[in-house]
Amino acid sequence: MARASWIDDDNHPDLDEHVSQLEHFTSSIADGLVDKDELLQQEQNLIAAMRAAEGTLNDEQHALVTKLLVELTAYNVMGALHEMAASQVRSAIK
Repeated sequence: MARASWIDDDNHPDLDEHVSQLEHFTSSIADGLVDKDELLQQEQNLIAAMRAAEGTLNDEQHALVTKLLVELTAYNVMGALHEMAASQVRSAIK
């Protein structure tokens, strides 16, 4: 199986294809809402994936993956805040 890159041809993060293959994710967002139980289940999925990966990493790899996870989290939070602000501006213009 060929490795799918984390970065697209335009040099942007591209994990959408990976995320779209997560059945629990797609079913959770299908109705446009994420309830408390769905979020809790995703947290458990994340913890399981983190535990599985963390135990296989040497110290250098662990530092690299930690940096990647932190940067990804910051990117996601900033993207969500940017989209919320843009949505507020669009609503104010209407």
